[in-house]
Amino acid sequence: MLGVVAAALGGPEVLQVTELPEPEAKPGQVVVRIRAVGVNPADVAATTGQIPLGPDTPPFSPGWDIAGEVVSAGPGTTEFGVGDRVAGMIPWYTTRGVPGGYAEFVAADTDWLVRLPDELDFVSAATVPLNAQTAHQGLALVSLAMLPAGSSILVTGASGGVGGFAAQLALRAGYRVLAQASHGDEQWVRDLGAHEVVPRSADLATVGPVGAVFDAIPLGEEAAAAVEDRGVVVVTRPTPPIVPSRGVRQELQLIRLDRELLADLVGQVAAGRLRTRVADTMPLTEAADAHRRVLAGGLRGKLVLTAG
Repeated sequence: MLGVVAAALGGPEVLQVTELPEPEAKPGQVVVRIRAVGVNPADVAATTGQIPLGPDTPPFSPGWDIAGEVVSAGPGTTEFGVGDRVAGMIPWYTTRGVPGGYAEFVAADTDWLVRLPDELDFVSAATVPLNAQTAHQGLALVSLAMLPAGSSILVTGASGGVGGFAAQLALRAGYRVLAQASHGDEQWVRDLGAHEVVPRSADLATVGPVGAVFDAIPLGEEAAAAVEDRGVVVVTRPTPPIVPSRGVRQELQLIRLDRELLADLVGQVAAGRLRTRVADTMPLTEAADAHRRVLAGGLRGKLVLTAG
């Protein structure tokens, strides 16, 4: 089978398309024919070694978010059958790319997968797991701040995958949402239901003050300037700590796989209660070019690699 591996640490040029052995399912696993795999900034960070706990040792395969069909099941594994449509998240923080999702077939633990509703296509499904779970879990940290009902929350990067889900979920939780949009993407963010759209160029010190910031970019100190005294800033990757002042607290949200939550979020997207969007699809063999496009920025939605 074809797969994409990072042969060394570095930029997109380290990604190589290569022939890999086809995986075999062990007990508690199924082999999934990958139809779509999301391209996330976390994938780019993995190839450059800029990930929590330090860089992995190449070769390894990037890729967290997968969608496809079950082609075989391991001994005694009955939860999924051949032909079942599934979506899932490879917990890359434990697999460290063995396996990763950039391959035609992946041997996946059944705990990584949920059934994919017929209403949701493979490509859209591959934009959900990492981004929507991160958003939901990050908002749980906001809720620990015990903000009163109707409190304002600022979501930075609301045009992006994590930020877009965070804005929608915050609205569902009853917050008044101020959502920061990239230039030219204001209408998309407005259509998500945000109460107020904040331009990317805005001085966030003039916004609010808000009870909390979901800092999906993250911006760090710039975002903290919008928070009221004793508020909270949730960041989605390790960043320099904010200057401790006014009692503002910084919380780091690192993804953890929650299968029950994943099934719920995939179901909400399938039912149209949560929105996602795809900027473009590219063949798996063009993974390096996909990483270049992520690094260049300006995407309106997620890039998804397709196979099979």
